[in-house]
Amino acid sequence: MPEEATLEHTPTWVVAAICTVIVAISLAVERLLHYLGKFLKHKGQNALFSALQKIKEELMLLGFISLLLTVSQGLISNICVPKMVSSRMLPCKEEAIKPSNAVGNESCPKGGEVPLLSLEALHQLHIFIFVLAVVHVVFCATTMVLGGAKIKRWKHWEVAIQNEIANSRGTETNLMHREHHTMFVQNRAGNFWRRAAVVSWTIAFLKQFYSSVSKSDYRALRAGFIMKHCRSNPKFDFHKYMMRTLEDDFKKVVGISWYLWLFVVIFLLLNVDGWHTYFWLSFLPLILLLIVGAKLEHIITKIAQDAAEGIINERERVQEGPHVRPSDDHFWFGKPGIVLYLIHFILFQNSFEIAFFFWIWTTYGFDSCIMESVPYLIPRLVMGVLIQVLCSYSTLPLYALVTQMGDMFKKSIFDEHTTESLHGWARGIKKKTKMRSQSSSLLGLTSQRKESFSSGLEIQLARMESA
Repeated sequence: MPEEATLEHTPTWVVAAICTVIVAISLAVERLLHYLGKFLKHKGQNALFSALQKIKEELMLLGFISLLLTVSQGLISNICVPKMVSSRMLPCKEEAIKPSNAVGNESCPKGGEVPLLSLEALHQLHIFIFVLAVVHVVFCATTMVLGGAKIKRWKHWEVAIQNEIANSRGTETNLMHREHHTMFVQNRAGNFWRRAAVVSWTIAFLKQFYSSVSKSDYRALRAGFIMKHCRSNPKFDFHKYMMRTLEDDFKKVVGISWYLWLFVVIFLLLNVDGWHTYFWLSFLPLILLLIVGAKLEHIITKIAQDAAEGIINERERVQEGPHVRPSDDHFWFGKPGIVLYLIHFILFQNSFEIAFFFWIWTTYGFDSCIMESVPYLIPRLVMGVLIQVLCSYSTLPLYALVTQMGDMFKKSIFDEHTTESLHGWARGIKKKTKMRSQSSSLLGLTSQRKESFSSGLEIQLARMESA
C-alpha cells in the first residue's frame, strides 16, 4: 500500500478549498447561534438563552471546526481527482513527490487518480488549525499583559492629578490646567516646522519608538475626555476607565474572525514552491504596525495643533488655556474602531507566522521544503519578535489612550450591572411604548416622543457596544 501524501505534497488549492468550506460552515453555525440567542433574549426566554450560552461555550468555533474535520475526513479522502490536476500549485518541488502506484489504492481504485486530500494530510491540517488558535491566544494574552503593565505605570499620573484637584481651589485648578495644556501644545506643536505635514508625520513615526506618551500628553487628553463626556466630574478616574476598555477590547482581539480565516485560506493557497509567500507576507504586520503607531502619534500632534490654532474662542483661551477637542474626524474614515481591527489583524498575522514555523518544524523537521532556507527564515523570526515587543510596549498603550479621543465614550464607562440595567430599561420603555401606541392608535393618538427617546437610547447603547 503506498504511503499517503502529506501536506508538503498536496496542492495548495486543495488545502485552501477544504479550509474554506469547513470554516464557512463553522462560521454560519456560530452566527446562527448568535442570532438565535438575540431572538430568545428579545422574547424574554431567559432560561433558553442561558442554555444556549452554555452550548456556545461548549461548542466554540475551534471545536466545531475540529468536529467537522473529524466527521468529514472519510468523505473528503474518498474524493478522487486526476493525478495531473493534483500536481498543480504544490508547496514543494514536484520531483520531491513520492510516486504512488499507477494501479490505484483503496480510496481511488482507478489508475491515474489520487485522493483529493489524504487522511494523513487532513490530520496534519487538523493539528495546524489547533496550533494556530493556541498560539494566537497566547500571543494576544502576552501582548495585553505587557501592554497593560506599561499602562499601569501611568497610574501615578492619575493619582497626582486627583490629589491636585482635591488640594486646590477652583482658581488654582484652572491655572494648573492652563499651564499643563500650554506645555502639551508647546511639546507637540510649538515649533513652526512641525505644522508641515511631512515634518509632523516624520516626527510621529519616530516618536512611537521612544517616549510614545508623555505626562503632558496624558493630562491633556484626559482633560479633553472629561470636558466632553463628564464635565461635572473632574475627579473621574480616567485611568481605571481606560483599563476596563482595554479588557473589553481583549475579548474581541482574542477571537478569530471570518476575515482572519480568509487570510489563512489565501496564504495556504499562495504557499507555492518558489513564490516565497511566507517570507513576503512576514513584512505585512510590521508595515501595518508602523503605520498604526505613526497614525496614533500623529493624532495626538493634530489635537495639539488644533488647540494651538485656536479652534475655540479667545475668551476660553484666556481663561482656561488651549482646549483639547476629541473628535472622530481625527481617525481613518471617522471610525476609531478601525484601529482595533488593524491591531487584531496584526496580532493574528504575527501569530500565524510563528505558529506556522513551529508546526512545520515539529511536523516535518527543520530541513522541510516548506521551511525554506535560513536566509529567508531568520528575517521572519526577527520581525516576529520585533512586532510582539513594539505592539506590547508602544502601539497598544497608544491605542488605549488615543482611541478615547473620539466623539463617543465606550460602555466600560459604566460597570457591567449599570450597562445591563440601562439596556433593560431602554427595552422596557420601548416595549411599553409600542403597546400603548397600538392601543392609542384606535383613538388617533400617538406617542412618538417616548418612542424616539427609547429608540435613541437603544442606538446610543448599541454604538457603545460596537465602539
